[in-house]
Amino acid sequence: MTEPTEAEPPVHHWHIDSRCTNCDAARQLAPGLVGEAQGRSVLLRQPQDPYETAQLYAAAYACPTRSVRPPGGRLGELPGRRPDGRPDERRDPFPMALDDTGTVLLCGHNSRHTAGANSYLLRRPDGTTMMVDTPRWSPALADRHEAFGPVTDVLLTHRDHAAHGRRYADRFGARLWIHEGDLDAAPDADRVLRGDGPAEVGAGVLAVPFPGHTRGSVLYVADEQYCFTGDSFYWSRTTADIEVVDSVTWYSIRELAASLARTADRLRFEWVLPGHGDRHRFPHDEMSHRLRALAARTERLRPRPVDFTAVRW
Repeated sequence: MTEPTEAEPPVHHWHIDSRCTNCDAARQLAPGLVGEAQGRSVLLRQPQDPYETAQLYAAAYACPTRSVRPPGGRLGELPGRRPDGRPDERRDPFPMALDDTGTVLLCGHNSRHTAGANSYLLRRPDGTTMMVDTPRWSPALADRHEAFGPVTDVLLTHRDHAAHGRRYADRFGARLWIHEGDLDAAPDADRVLRGDGPAEVGAGVLAVPFPGHTRGSVLYVADEQYCFTGDSFYWSRTTADIEVVDSVTWYSIRELAASLARTADRLRFEWVLPGHGDRHRFPHDEMSHRLRALAARTERLRPRPVDFTAVRW
Protein backbone atom coordinates (compact mmCIF):
# COMPACT_ATOMS: atom_id res chain seq x y z
CA MET A 1 0.00 0.00 0.00
CA THR A 2 1.21 3.52 -0.77
CA GLU A 3 1.04 5.99 2.09
CA PRO A 4 0.14 9.63 1.49
CA THR A 5 3.15 11.92 1.37
CA GLU A 6 3.70 15.48 2.52
CA ALA A 7 3.90 16.50 -1.15
CA GLU A 8 0.27 15.57 -1.74
CA PRO A 9 -2.23 18.45 -1.73
CA PRO A 10 -4.61 18.56 1.23
CA VAL A 11 -7.94 16.80 0.84
CA HIS A 12 -10.87 19.10 1.62
CA HIS A 13 -13.13 16.51 3.15
CA TRP A 14 -13.00 13.79 5.80
CA HIS A 15 -11.34 10.58 4.60
CA ILE A 16 -9.60 7.44 5.85
CA ASP A 17 -6.19 6.70 4.41
CA SER A 18 -4.55 3.41 3.48
CA ARG A 19 -2.66 2.99 6.75
CA CYS A 20 -5.82 1.63 8.44
CA THR A 21 -5.22 -1.73 10.17
CA ASN A 22 -8.93 -2.56 10.67
CA CYS A 23 -8.79 -2.34 14.47
CA ASP A 24 -12.48 -1.26 14.63
CA ALA A 25 -11.92 1.71 16.97
CA ALA A 26 -13.22 4.29 14.47
CA ARG A 27 -16.33 2.25 13.68
CA GLN A 28 -17.17 2.00 17.37
CA LEU A 29 -17.00 5.77 17.81
CA ALA A 30 -18.61 6.90 14.56
CA PRO A 31 -21.26 4.30 13.69
CA GLY A 32 -23.09 5.13 10.49
CA LEU A 33 -20.20 7.31 9.34
CA VAL A 34 -17.42 4.72 9.27
CA GLY A 35 -17.91 1.20 7.92
CA GLU A 36 -15.80 -1.75 6.81
CA ALA A 37 -14.88 -2.83 3.29
CA GLN A 38 -12.15 -5.16 2.04
CA GLY A 39 -10.51 -5.50 5.42
CA ARG A 40 -10.26 -1.84 6.43
CA SER A 41 -12.37 1.05 7.64
CA VAL A 42 -13.96 3.31 5.04
CA LEU A 43 -15.83 6.57 5.32
CA LEU A 44 -19.47 6.00 4.42
CA ARG A 45 -20.42 9.67 4.14
CA GLN A 46 -19.42 13.14 5.28
CA PRO A 47 -20.75 14.44 8.64
CA GLN A 48 -23.96 16.45 8.42
CA ASP A 49 -24.03 18.28 11.74
CA PRO A 50 -21.78 19.18 14.72
CA TYR A 51 -22.64 15.94 16.55
CA GLU A 52 -21.47 13.79 13.63
CA THR A 53 -18.38 15.95 13.22
CA ALA A 54 -17.58 15.37 16.90
CA GLN A 55 -17.97 11.61 16.35
CA LEU A 56 -15.38 11.71 13.57
CA TYR A 57 -12.97 13.72 15.69
CA ALA A 58 -13.32 11.08 18.42
CA ALA A 59 -12.58 8.39 15.83
CA ALA A 60 -9.59 10.39 14.59
CA TYR A 61 -8.09 10.80 18.07
CA ALA A 62 -8.63 7.11 18.86
CA CYS A 63 -7.24 5.75 15.58
CA PRO A 64 -3.80 4.20 16.27
CA THR A 65 -2.50 4.97 12.78
CA ARG A 66 -4.08 8.45 12.51
CA SER A 67 -5.82 7.18 9.39
CA VAL A 68 -9.06 9.09 10.05
CA ARG A 69 -8.18 12.49 8.63
CA PRO A 70 -10.13 15.75 8.74
CA PRO A 71 -10.45 18.26 5.92
CA GLY A 72 -6.99 19.58 5.11
CA GLY A 73 -5.28 17.03 7.36
CA ARG A 74 -1.82 15.90 6.30
CA LEU A 75 0.20 12.82 7.21
CA GLY A 76 1.41 13.01 10.79
CA GLU A 77 -0.90 15.82 11.85
CA LEU A 78 -3.34 15.51 14.70
CA PRO A 79 -6.84 16.53 13.70
CA GLY A 80 -8.07 19.93 14.82
CA ARG A 81 -4.93 22.07 14.68
CA ARG A 82 -4.90 25.70 15.76
CA PRO A 83 -3.70 28.47 13.40
CA ASP A 84 -0.27 28.33 15.07
CA GLY A 85 0.03 24.66 14.02
CA ARG A 86 -0.34 23.18 17.52
CA PRO A 87 -3.02 20.55 18.23
CA ASP A 88 -6.35 22.03 19.28
CA GLU A 89 -7.17 19.93 22.34
CA ARG A 90 -10.72 21.22 22.35
CA ARG A 91 -11.42 18.72 19.56
CA ASP A 92 -10.04 15.82 21.63
CA PRO A 93 -12.87 14.26 23.69
CA PHE A 94 -10.69 11.83 25.64
CA PRO A 95 -10.84 10.57 28.28
CA MET A 96 -14.56 10.14 27.44
CA ALA A 97 -17.18 9.08 30.01
CA LEU A 98 -19.14 5.99 29.03
CA ASP A 99 -22.26 6.77 31.06
CA ASP A 100 -23.80 9.47 33.19
CA THR A 101 -21.99 8.32 36.34
CA GLY A 102 -18.56 9.13 34.90
CA THR A 103 -17.15 6.09 36.70
CA VAL A 104 -15.47 4.69 33.57
CA LEU A 105 -13.80 6.76 30.87
CA LEU A 106 -12.54 5.56 27.51
CA CYS A 107 -8.93 6.68 27.11
CA GLY A 108 -8.84 6.89 23.30
CA HIS A 109 -5.46 7.43 21.62
CA ASN A 110 -5.19 3.70 20.91
CA SER A 111 -1.68 2.42 20.37
CA ARG A 112 -0.22 0.57 17.41
CA HIS A 113 1.86 -1.38 19.94
CA THR A 114 -1.30 -2.95 21.38
CA ALA A 115 -2.90 -3.58 17.96
CA GLY A 116 -5.17 -0.59 18.53
CA ALA A 117 -6.73 -1.87 21.76
CA ASN A 118 -9.08 0.24 23.84
CA SER A 119 -8.08 1.25 27.35
CA TYR A 120 -10.02 2.74 30.24
CA LEU A 121 -9.86 4.87 33.37
CA LEU A 122 -11.81 3.56 36.37
CA ARG A 123 -12.66 6.27 38.91
CA ARG A 124 -12.98 5.19 42.53
CA PRO A 125 -15.09 6.69 45.35
CA ASP A 126 -12.01 7.92 47.23
CA GLY A 127 -10.99 10.18 44.33
CA THR A 128 -8.28 7.89 42.93
CA THR A 129 -8.35 6.14 39.57
CA MET A 130 -7.13 2.92 38.01
CA MET A 131 -6.03 2.51 34.39
CA VAL A 132 -7.07 -0.71 32.64
CA ASP A 133 -4.63 -1.44 29.81
CA THR A 134 -3.04 1.64 28.27
CA PRO A 135 -3.35 4.14 25.41
CA ARG A 136 -0.30 5.12 23.38
CA TRP A 137 2.47 6.54 25.55
CA SER A 138 2.68 10.30 25.86
CA PRO A 139 3.55 12.47 28.87
CA ALA A 140 0.83 14.90 27.79
CA LEU A 141 -1.74 12.09 27.76
CA ALA A 142 -0.57 10.98 31.19
CA ASP A 143 -1.27 14.51 32.44
CA ARG A 144 -4.78 14.39 30.99
CA HIS A 145 -5.53 11.08 32.67
CA GLU A 146 -4.06 12.12 36.00
CA ALA A 147 -6.31 15.18 36.03
CA PHE A 148 -9.19 12.84 36.98
CA GLY A 149 -7.43 11.79 40.17
CA PRO A 150 -4.20 10.08 41.27
CA VAL A 151 -3.72 6.82 39.35
CA THR A 152 -2.91 4.12 41.90
CA ASP A 153 -2.86 1.03 39.67
CA VAL A 154 -2.32 0.04 36.05
CA LEU A 155 -4.20 -3.21 35.43
CA LEU A 156 -3.05 -5.26 32.44
CA THR A 157 -5.59 -7.73 31.07
CA HIS A 158 -2.98 -9.80 29.21
CA ARG A 159 0.32 -9.81 27.36
CA ASP A 160 -0.92 -8.22 24.12
CA HIS A 161 -1.74 -4.99 25.94
CA ALA A 162 1.38 -4.67 28.09
CA ALA A 163 3.42 -2.40 25.80
CA HIS A 164 3.18 0.89 27.73
CA GLY A 165 2.26 -0.43 31.17
CA ARG A 166 5.60 0.19 32.86
CA ARG A 167 5.96 3.73 31.51
CA TYR A 168 2.50 4.75 32.66
CA ALA A 169 2.93 3.08 36.04
CA ASP A 170 6.24 4.84 36.62
CA ARG A 171 4.83 8.19 35.48
CA PHE A 172 1.88 7.84 37.89
CA GLY A 173 3.81 6.20 40.74
CA ALA A 174 1.29 3.38 40.37
CA ARG A 175 1.39 -0.39 40.85
CA LEU A 176 1.56 -2.45 37.65
CA TRP A 177 -0.48 -5.68 37.67
CA ILE A 178 -0.34 -8.77 35.43
CA HIS A 179 -1.04 -12.48 35.80
CA GLU A 180 1.83 -14.92 36.20
CA GLY A 181 0.78 -16.68 32.98
CA ASP A 182 1.81 -13.59 30.99
CA LEU A 183 4.54 -12.35 33.31
CA ASP A 184 7.23 -12.53 30.64
CA ALA A 185 5.43 -9.65 28.90
CA ALA A 186 5.83 -7.45 32.00
CA PRO A 187 8.55 -9.09 34.13
CA ASP A 188 8.97 -5.93 36.21
CA ALA A 189 5.31 -5.86 37.32
CA ASP A 190 4.77 -4.74 40.90
CA ARG A 191 1.88 -7.12 41.59
CA VAL A 192 1.57 -10.61 40.11
CA LEU A 193 -1.78 -12.42 40.10
CA ARG A 194 -1.48 -16.18 40.57
CA GLY A 195 -3.68 -19.22 40.07
CA ASP A 196 -7.25 -19.17 38.81
CA GLY A 197 -9.10 -17.77 41.82
CA PRO A 198 -10.43 -14.19 42.02
CA ALA A 199 -8.37 -11.63 43.91
CA GLU A 200 -9.25 -8.17 45.18
CA VAL A 201 -6.98 -5.54 43.65
CA GLY A 202 -8.78 -2.60 45.27
CA ALA A 203 -11.98 -1.81 47.11
CA GLY A 204 -14.79 -3.12 44.92
CA VAL A 205 -12.45 -4.32 42.15
CA LEU A 206 -11.84 -8.02 41.50
CA ALA A 207 -9.28 -9.64 39.21
CA VAL A 208 -10.67 -12.86 37.73
CA PRO A 209 -8.04 -15.03 36.00
CA PHE A 210 -9.44 -16.12 32.64
CA PRO A 211 -6.97 -18.24 30.65
CA GLY A 212 -7.84 -18.82 27.02
CA HIS A 213 -6.98 -15.92 24.72
CA THR A 214 -3.59 -16.04 26.44
CA ARG A 215 -2.40 -18.14 29.35
CA GLY A 216 -2.47 -15.10 31.65
CA SER A 217 -5.65 -13.33 30.53
CA VAL A 218 -7.59 -11.62 33.33
CA LEU A 219 -10.99 -9.96 33.71
CA TYR A 220 -11.30 -6.99 36.05
CA VAL A 221 -14.80 -6.54 37.50
CA ALA A 222 -15.63 -3.29 39.30
CA ASP A 223 -18.61 -2.68 41.58
CA GLU A 224 -20.57 -5.54 39.97
CA GLN A 225 -21.17 -3.11 37.11
CA TYR A 226 -18.16 -2.97 34.81
CA CYS A 227 -16.27 -5.94 33.35
CA PHE A 228 -13.00 -5.13 31.59
CA THR A 229 -12.55 -8.21 29.44
CA GLY A 230 -9.33 -7.60 27.54
CA ASP A 231 -9.60 -9.91 24.53
CA SER A 232 -11.53 -12.69 26.27
CA PHE A 233 -14.96 -11.66 24.96
CA TYR A 234 -16.61 -8.60 23.44
CA TRP A 235 -19.86 -7.22 22.02
CA SER A 236 -20.22 -8.00 18.31
CA ARG A 237 -22.31 -5.63 16.21
CA THR A 238 -22.46 -8.32 13.52
CA THR A 239 -24.13 -10.97 15.68
CA ALA A 240 -25.70 -8.57 18.22
CA ASP A 241 -24.36 -10.71 21.05
CA ILE A 242 -21.36 -11.33 23.28
CA GLU A 243 -18.71 -13.32 21.42
CA VAL A 244 -15.24 -14.81 21.87
CA VAL A 245 -12.54 -14.20 19.28
CA ASP A 246 -12.01 -17.86 18.47
CA SER A 247 -10.12 -17.00 15.26
CA VAL A 248 -7.49 -15.12 17.31
CA THR A 249 -7.10 -17.26 20.43
CA TRP A 250 -3.37 -17.55 21.03
CA TYR A 251 -3.38 -20.00 23.93
CA SER A 252 -6.35 -22.38 23.95
CA ILE A 253 -10.00 -22.19 22.93
CA ARG A 254 -10.67 -25.15 25.24
CA GLU A 255 -9.17 -23.23 28.17
CA LEU A 256 -11.30 -20.23 27.23
CA ALA A 257 -14.40 -22.46 27.26
CA ALA A 258 -13.35 -23.78 30.67
CA SER A 259 -12.89 -20.24 32.00
CA LEU A 260 -16.40 -19.31 30.86
CA ALA A 261 -17.90 -22.47 32.32
CA ARG A 262 -16.15 -21.86 35.64
CA THR A 263 -17.29 -18.25 36.01
CA ALA A 264 -20.50 -17.74 34.00
CA ASP A 265 -22.78 -18.39 36.98
CA ARG A 266 -20.67 -16.29 39.35
CA LEU A 267 -19.79 -13.14 37.42
CA ARG A 268 -22.12 -10.20 37.96
CA PHE A 269 -21.85 -7.05 35.84
CA GLU A 270 -23.76 -4.87 33.36
CA TRP A 271 -21.06 -3.48 31.05
CA VAL A 272 -18.84 -5.50 28.70
CA LEU A 273 -15.71 -3.35 28.19
CA PRO A 274 -13.24 -5.14 25.89
CA GLY A 275 -9.86 -4.24 24.49
CA HIS A 276 -10.90 -5.20 20.97
CA GLY A 277 -14.50 -5.22 19.83
CA ASP A 278 -17.39 -3.05 20.93
CA ARG A 279 -18.82 -2.15 24.32
CA HIS A 280 -22.36 -2.87 25.46
CA ARG A 281 -24.59 -2.70 28.52
CA PHE A 282 -27.39 -4.99 29.69
CA PRO A 283 -29.21 -5.36 33.03
CA HIS A 284 -27.59 -7.93 35.30
CA ASP A 285 -30.04 -10.74 34.53
CA GLU A 286 -29.82 -10.29 30.78
CA MET A 287 -26.03 -10.13 30.89
CA SER A 288 -25.89 -13.31 33.00
CA HIS A 289 -28.17 -15.10 30.52
CA ARG A 290 -26.00 -14.07 27.58
CA LEU A 291 -22.81 -15.07 29.40
CA ARG A 292 -24.16 -18.56 30.10
CA ALA A 293 -25.20 -18.89 26.46
CA LEU A 294 -21.71 -17.81 25.37
CA ALA A 295 -20.19 -20.47 27.64
CA ALA A 296 -22.36 -23.12 25.97
CA ARG A 297 -21.44 -21.92 22.45
CA THR A 298 -17.73 -21.73 23.24
CA GLU A 299 -17.71 -25.26 24.65
CA ARG A 300 -18.62 -26.50 21.15
CA LEU A 301 -15.76 -24.65 19.43
CA ARG A 302 -12.56 -26.37 18.40
CA PRO A 303 -9.06 -24.99 17.73
CA ARG A 304 -8.63 -23.22 14.40
CA PRO A 305 -5.80 -21.40 12.62
CA VAL A 306 -5.31 -17.76 13.54
CA ASP A 307 -7.24 -15.59 11.10
CA PHE A 308 -7.66 -11.89 11.84
CA THR A 309 -10.03 -11.45 8.91
CA ALA A 310 -12.58 -13.83 10.48
CA VAL A 311 -13.34 -11.60 13.48
CA ARG A 312 -17.04 -10.75 13.56
CA TRP A 313 -16.89 -7.09 14.55
